Amino acid sequence: MLTGLVVGKFAPLHKGHEALIAFARAQCDRLVILSYSKPELPGCPPERRAAWLAALYPDAVRLVLDDTVLADFAARTGAPARALPDNDAPDEVHRAFVAWVCRAMLGHTVDRVFTSEAYGDGFAASLARHFDHPVQHVPFDRPRARVPISATALRADPALHRAFLAPAIRRDLVRRVVLLGGESTGKSTLAAALAARLGTCWVPEYGRELWELRGGDLRFDDLLAIAREQIAREEAALETATGGVVCDTSPLVTMFYCETMFGRVDPELRMLAERRYDATLLCAGDFPFVQDGTRQDTAFRDRQNAWYRSQLDRAGTPYRTVRGTVGARVEHALRDLGDLGCLPIKSP
Repeated sequence: MLTGLVVGKFAPLHKGHEALIAFARAQCDRLVILSYSKPELPGCPPERRAAWLAALYPDAVRLVLDDTVLADFAARTGAPARALPDNDAPDEVHRAFVAWVCRAMLGHTVDRVFTSEAYGDGFAASLARHFDHPVQHVPFDRPRARVPISATALRADPALHRAFLAPAIRRDLVRRVVLLGGESTGKSTLAAALAARLGTCWVPEYGRELWELRGGDLRFDDLLAIAREQIAREEAALETATGGVVCDTSPLVTMFYCETMFGRVDPELRMLAERRYDATLLCAGDFPFVQDGTRQDTAFRDRQNAWYRSQLDRAGTPYRTVRGTVGARVEHALRDLGDLGCLPIKSP
């Protein structure tokens, strides 16, 4: 059985990688795809890269490594503990590591290495020495004329390169920023202002829309429907967004109202309330309370925010609190998004 190897960070996995992998698959009986990066690169954690590879290449041998995976392997097998080499480690360190992964973790060597890089010949020669049998380097589109893109360029500005990403991967790279906050905390105002400043789109609160449509008459089943529709609208926004989407509320807010109004929560709604976002911003209750005829009072607003904080803390979800005027909140939010690695967010 002829075994081929493709190694990359795949951060993100783009059409150039896909072309290389397709080229490799056509020339071997078994293909090994190995991915690792230290440090990890923004927006491309190991579990996300593993999901991309699994979706696109279910028939390949896939291995996405980080130090946790290596520690688990050592604990399970009794093998000596190893750590990932740093991205800037010497070439021979990486080559020796890959050879060890093939022998120790996969239990077999490879016959061919496929790359679009100048280091390919030296990589194959080093593996041949480690394996004590020939390893052929098969180069593919070294000038990158067929798919003129790099992962570095995509990370810098994903908005410019939508055509180079598969739809599922493009959606995954859209950063979702959620705003939480009690009644009259300026959440919707901030959502619109932040989206405008970032040059992206925002998803309004569907629950508010339905409440107004129904004149405040909502039934228990409506709350689950609200959460489902809110998520559907977020997902629809991901189809056209590039760098990010600002979400005015989440199913967590719907769960709060469900508990408050009915004293119980549908199990599915409770599950949807665990939906994760790339960044969570909590709007402080330091705005003057504005009664628009549908809201309760300041005490209710404070109880809401305390409940949101407790739920986020319980789930281990990091969040930042924004305060002050709309302008101050936008600036605060931009700093927080930068700290959380959620910038740049750019539109087409």
